[in-house]
Amino acid sequence: MLKVGVIGTGMIGQDHIRRMTTVLAGVRVTAVSDVDTAVAASVGARTGARVHSLGVDLINDPEVDAVVVCSWGPTHEQYVLAAIDAGKPVFCEKPLATTQEACLRIIDAEVVVGRRLVQVGYMRRYDGEYRALKAALGRGVIGSPLMMHCTHRNASVPAFYEKEMAITDTAVHEIDMVRWLFDDEVAAVRVLVPRRSRNGGELQDPLMLLLEMSSGVLVDVEISVNIRYGYDIRGEVVGENGTAALGNASPVTVRHAGTDSRPVPADWRERFLRAYDVEFQEWIDSLSAGGQPVGPSAWDGYAAAVVSDAGVAALRTGDRVPVVLADRPKLYAAEVAA
Repeated sequence: MLKVGVIGTGMIGQDHIRRMTTVLAGVRVTAVSDVDTAVAASVGARTGARVHSLGVDLINDPEVDAVVVCSWGPTHEQYVLAAIDAGKPVFCEKPLATTQEACLRIIDAEVVVGRRLVQVGYMRRYDGEYRALKAALGRGVIGSPLMMHCTHRNASVPAFYEKEMAITDTAVHEIDMVRWLFDDEVAAVRVLVPRRSRNGGELQDPLMLLLEMSSGVLVDVEISVNIRYGYDIRGEVVGENGTAALGNASPVTVRHAGTDSRPVPADWRERFLRAYDVEFQEWIDSLSAGGQPVGPSAWDGYAAAVVSDAGVAALRTGDRVPVVLADRPKLYAAEVAA
């Protein structure tokens, strides 16, 4: 039984605690921590987990085998480095860290240890539809991929959301996904700015992100974060001999009163509920009997940060911005395909 401590008991932290205590097998939440000690105490009381006032104390708790980091992004580096120092596997919700330099410090620490301890929470890789899409590309039925069209639409975003978050917080999922889907790195980024939606307030909403893969595949990502009608994720790959697209995420079609309709997910939790379950169960299984994580690595977290930064620069300048990655350590050989 894997004993897990969770740092950060906000919305996503509590959702992961829920799945580890009521849905998944082979795991027990033994400790929790949060800057809001009252919330942490409430979660601890409900789950029987001990409560730590400091995340570092949770990491060093002998009753914690592995750590899940769901705290505020700027704290991620501190906790991931502490987990590596303690020799404990750590699942870190994105971002791995808030700067490229911080990501590289995490990579350096893991390289010194000589084995993977870090997994980053990019759940698209665990979604059944995306996995089916990758399998279709692997069979070669549409020939070599040439382009991909992606859509990432949110009904709304919180008041603290800023325009650059359309890339760093929203489209970063597509950034990681296409690296994994095409087993390839992003070579350059451009951002196109269309007419502004009145729903977006002061935001520049929507945006069109253009990713040039090293292989020559072109990916466009429509980012609309105040589209009102629901949470809508789409993807279609255009190949030499055909296309392959995500299926419809709605489980039912309703025909009534002269209409043919399908429900649209309300938010990311509804759309990717099963993906999160699969992601965590596979992480738990990978750590059983002393194994190491096999999902998105610290290198993947670093690469996503570099591409996101290039996207932000492209948004600010209107220029095509090349993506320049550091040399990949041998520890992360072929990580894109993982």
